[in-house]
Amino acid sequence: MPGSELIGKEERDAVIEVFLQGAQLSRRPGSRVAKFETAVAERFGALYGHAVTSGTAALLTALKAMGVGPGDEVITQSHTFVATVEAIIEAGAVPVITEIDRTLNMDPEDLESRITDRTKAIIPVHMLGVAAKMDRILSIARETGIRILEDNAQGAGGTFQGGHLGTLGHAGILSFDFGKLVTTGEGGMVITDDREIYLRAREYADHGHEQNPNFPRGEDTRRMGGFNFKMMELQAAIGLVQLGKLNFALRRLRENKRRLKEGIRDIPGLEFREVPNPEGETCDTLVFFLDDPKTALEFAGALKERGISTKNLPDAVRWHFAATWDHMLPHYDLYRGKDLGTLWPVSNSLIGRAIALPITILMTDAEIEQKIGSIHAVARSHLG
Repeated sequence: MPGSELIGKEERDAVIEVFLQGAQLSRRPGSRVAKFETAVAERFGALYGHAVTSGTAALLTALKAMGVGPGDEVITQSHTFVATVEAIIEAGAVPVITEIDRTLNMDPEDLESRITDRTKAIIPVHMLGVAAKMDRILSIARETGIRILEDNAQGAGGTFQGGHLGTLGHAGILSFDFGKLVTTGEGGMVITDDREIYLRAREYADHGHEQNPNFPRGEDTRRMGGFNFKMMELQAAIGLVQLGKLNFALRRLRENKRRLKEGIRDIPGLEFREVPNPEGETCDTLVFFLDDPKTALEFAGALKERGISTKNLPDAVRWHFAATWDHMLPHYDLYRGKDLGTLWPVSNSLIGRAIALPITILMTDAEIEQKIGSIHAVARSHLG
């Protein structure tokens, strides 16, 4: 739980200060929410940031701001947290889901095959802190004129070819929930260089208020419907402190992952995940593949017996793989009456063979060595 590892006196003092000064929930100039929006946008190289209540709310807000609605198709990938598809559905659009490749992110070649004249947006997801192949995805978007919304809920601070994840497309989102690199407990943000997307996001997340300076709020103008996704001052106060800790967190995570990966690199039968831009990875997860799903499950079980947990794969795969979402997808003609487990065979193979190990900021030398030793011991008993 990277960001939450660093919660301490600074966050406590920031929250107390809100109460001492009188808690404000408005986005008036000088509010903590406004400062947090500006600070996040500047840190990640975007012109605009709009804070909301969660990463899921950020996804829905961004889709609405980009004009996505009924009759549209939005393409995303099979390996993502369920929220990505939930947001597409809530926007009234149809989720179209691609295969992944060895990055565990969107396969650009499969993306091309799924574009139709109804495709309104593409949502590549930078899963577990690793960038999707954005050079190819952006090229496809330029060729087709389709907008890109980056789901960067799991990759705050990551980069691709020098650009910050979340700023490479037309808009991006961040999540600040308890398990993210920057946490406000719950929270999210839409970031963009497009002023119209920013304004529409701000309106949608505030019941449609245009925040017209020529009218009092009760007489404000409006041009679209909306919802209430406003972030609180308390969340923003924590977020401002957490953002200042991000560089330290990234340095520690990158070093800890490097040491763990080096320690198990020579184990026969382990195949590491493809990372398109290694220097830009956030490094809060180390993923490797084994030969088959049965071996992977047994390997993960043996690790658990030694006190080593996994991260989403395989322990929470049902919440991170479209082939298991029979509670949502069969409502759509694309999936109705079909066996979801057969629709993404490449993804099915990769996901089934994957083991994801969490990397933490405050891992000690002893903990890293203990983890390396345990993985070697399990490998000797299960891979040899």
